[in-house]
Amino acid sequence: MITTMTIRMPAGIVMDDFVWRAMVAGVGLAAVTGPLGSFVVWRRLAFFGDALAHSALLGVTLGFALGINLNFGVVAVCVAFALLLALLQGRARLASDTLLGIFAHSALSFGLVALAFQEGLRVDLMSYLFGDILAVTPLDLVWIYGGGAAVLAVLAWLWRPLLSLAVHEELARVEGVPVDRLRFAFVLLFAVVVAAAMKIVGVLLITALLIIPAATARRFARSPEQMAVLAALIGGFAVVGGVYASLYFDTPSGPSTVVAAAVMFALSSLWPRRRMA
Repeated sequence: MITTMTIRMPAGIVMDDFVWRAMVAGVGLAAVTGPLGSFVVWRRLAFFGDALAHSALLGVTLGFALGINLNFGVVAVCVAFALLLALLQGRARLASDTLLGIFAHSALSFGLVALAFQEGLRVDLMSYLFGDILAVTPLDLVWIYGGGAAVLAVLAWLWRPLLSLAVHEELARVEGVPVDRLRFAFVLLFAVVVAAAMKIVGVLLITALLIIPAATARRFARSPEQMAVLAALIGGFAVVGGVYASLYFDTPSGPSTVVAAAVMFALSSLWPRRRMA
């Protein structure tokens, strides 16, 4: 017999086991988005991250069409998207932000249209676009924590070279840092995180969970490592606060999480910014 754990919280909120799974999943994701989002902020890749996240819906469509795991479909499309963008950046006579805008909206639109052509398939688009953290399953927890541990391990291994790349790309290249391979590795890590975050905050809000906690932590951090840890903690608090608020106010969980992160960022502006050592 399967039992359901229920704990009553203040203000009449009932915390069932699916709520605890949601919080555990969100905290696990925040532990990864904090350090990775720090590099997104340092390298000013917010627009690139947003474009990559938009392509995730096309990966979902690919997963349904081929009958494969949706997470693998998302990773495959994100990596292909990044490689194609890198190829076109060297040949097209368009600015990078223009290419990113074209790719982001095209990928999202292609994904929506392709889903419409799959007859007999019923998909809750809102859950993919804006997330549904309360629908996280035990299998999702395995993917989040397994993929998250792998991402953190690779990130720790590449930490110093990635820092060199973030500080000064040309100088890092002169010093012998394999810039192109690092870029590919970073894109692969980003794709895994996008696949993991899709169910929690949705493809339209993934970049917000990466950027806002990192930007908040930057005001208090004295070193890159401290900023990464603080960003993970702030992201974890945002998830817990967002889930609690979504239960209390009956609001969407993904947007509520981003709102919680945005409120913390707004409050952080009241404190003077510290310079990193």
